[in-house]
Amino acid sequence: MEKFKEWLRGFVPERIAVNHTERLRAGIGACIGILCTGLITILIEGDASTIPYLIAPMGASAVLLFAVPSSPLAQPWSVIGGNTTAAIIGVTSAIWITHPPTAAAVAVSLSIVAMFALRCIHPPSGAVALTAVLGGATIHAQGYWFVLVPVALNSLIILLVAILYNNATRRPYPHLVTKPAQQLTKDIPAEMRFGFNAEDLNAVLKEYNQVLDVSRDDLQTLLQQTEMHAYRRRFGEIICADIMSKDVVSVVFGTLLEDAWLLMREHQIKALPVIDRARRVVGIITQANFMQHANLEVYEGFDAKLKNFIRRTHTLSSQKPEVVGQIMTSPAVTAYANMHIIELIPLMSQTKVHHHIPVVDDERRLVGMVTQSDLVSALYHGRVANLRTLGLSS
Repeated sequence: MEKFKEWLRGFVPERIAVNHTERLRAGIGACIGILCTGLITILIEGDASTIPYLIAPMGASAVLLFAVPSSPLAQPWSVIGGNTTAAIIGVTSAIWITHPPTAAAVAVSLSIVAMFALRCIHPPSGAVALTAVLGGATIHAQGYWFVLVPVALNSLIILLVAILYNNATRRPYPHLVTKPAQQLTKDIPAEMRFGFNAEDLNAVLKEYNQVLDVSRDDLQTLLQQTEMHAYRRRFGEIICADIMSKDVVSVVFGTLLEDAWLLMREHQIKALPVIDRARRVVGIITQANFMQHANLEVYEGFDAKLKNFIRRTHTLSSQKPEVVGQIMTSPAVTAYANMHIIELIPLMSQTKVHHHIPVVDDERRLVGMVTQSDLVSALYHGRVANLRTLGLSS
């Protein structure tokens, strides 16, 4: 009996973890999308009495485009390719197979196979194929014109509306697959050397062998964020403000290169945050910036090149950079003072200026600097404290 009750529970999905704002955003988007699709189709066609100006599968497409725009099933090629492919197959099935139920079954099944092959799986396309077969005399009279109007036209209009609306409401669309930074060595990125990596995820997805309604990179991001959340729980609430250096040496955009270099030498540091008059961070200058712009990667004549580069030019015009703002890295990667130290790991492992990260407050004003050494020390002592707590509790 318990197994039967457990089986019945599977009929009801888990509660969707989406707030009311996102639900309202999706609903308004679908309303605008369907309204625009219908009105524009009528405007283009003129006479809406001879052909359907809006087909039912567009309602299902609207759900995907506005409620789950990051889904692989809702991307532009999935919408256009899936719907037009299904329409072609549906019309062909209706013409060549006289038995409607058989024609409907063949149309839907072939559409699925074709969408797999063309990498344009779009669930509403199954309804498009069905509509082409069972839509009645009006649709049958259109023949293959049904593929262009209303199917392709409806699909194109609602897709354009989705692109405009989703991006206007801060939901990037189409969903871009994030590619990892190019590695010069065969080693995997530092942030992926612990926990799972891309190869692990690929292996699991291959074993799962089912279509997921979430992109691979989104799934990887969610899993990595879950790992980060677990690390936060294990290490406790240690934030950047707890480990950062507060007495920070900084420069401004117009600081002379010679002065900036002397500050680095005097304080034995390798990076200086660049701030404006309100102490907001506008960039960062490191030893690497000096080496890059002075062509110091080639060590021949190192000292002479460096001196010539940082030496101030006293003429009215100069062919070389003179101030910090001309060679700094901008925008600078920053961390917030209330950010958990675990969140520093991907920042330090994925950025070029990874040894030093300026720390800012909620108004992006400079309040400190955190280095890799600070992070390593905090992780070590946090882990030791955690183990001691576990030892005392046991």
